[in-house]
Amino acid sequence: MEVIIVTGLSGAGKSQAINCLEDMGYYCIDNMPPALIKNFMDLSMQDKMKIEKAAFVIDIRGGEFFDDLKSSLSDLKHAGMRFKIMFLEASDEVLIRRFNETRRTHPLACAGNTLQGITEERERLMEIRKISDYIIDTSNMKSAKLSEEIKKLLLSEEGSPSFTISIQSFGYKHGIPLDADIVFDMRFIPNPYYLASMRKLTGNSEKVRNYVMKFPETKEFVTRVHELINTLIPFYIREGKSHLVVAFGCTGGQHRSVAMANEFSERFLAEGKRVVTVHRNLS
Repeated sequence: MEVIIVTGLSGAGKSQAINCLEDMGYYCIDNMPPALIKNFMDLSMQDKMKIEKAAFVIDIRGGEFFDDLKSSLSDLKHAGMRFKIMFLEASDEVLIRRFNETRRTHPLACAGNTLQGITEERERLMEIRKISDYIIDTSNMKSAKLSEEIKKLLLSEEGSPSFTISIQSFGYKHGIPLDADIVFDMRFIPNPYYLASMRKLTGNSEKVRNYVMKFPETKEFVTRVHELINTLIPFYIREGKSHLVVAFGCTGGQHRSVAMANEFSERFLAEGKRVVTVHRNLS
């Protein structure tokens, strides 16, 4: 039985995630008490149920029940039951805006202080985040993009490798991606933005990419980092990690970081790896 546990910050998109999983054929239960997961899985293995895929949303709304999550997951592992944890998060600014737009109150907000509630929730979720298989930063994602990301992470052709590399480009002026495992700064490369012929283009343009890749320091960087990531992947897999997020940043997230993300995505795809490419701040 394939099981996905969806958790994360309030307002980060768990409702959209569970809707996507339901569309993908998962039997979904929202606000599931962690202690009942094993009972449900035992029941579902009976012939009458025939549930092959299930997804549970477990979050801070469960109150005292939520505090049992880590111990419940440990019990599942000891019982030999397999599952994946999908953790959704977003920046404080985005979460505050979402709560204001929907006029909802954060479940941990004291006297309406949304930021205080978010801060407390981050602290309570810290340990679960560390053991999550998929961490998705939804700060700059609309519902359709989140669904696309989830499908890319979970769907694979039969026989394809299960380890996924998520390659992201971003702009430092918009903040570093919260879900990044490894971050590389591309601001050592001359900026195409200052050339009139490329200012309005992006790193998806062949002209910009050729410019970014022509410098000796760029070529050396690509060679060394490509070797480094390939060296590290087996160790991540050994530690039980199935998803690695590598982020490339430049000032605005339009030129250098985009070109570099595309370069590494193509290299890893050519090696037969599963790759998800996200240009976070590309306009």
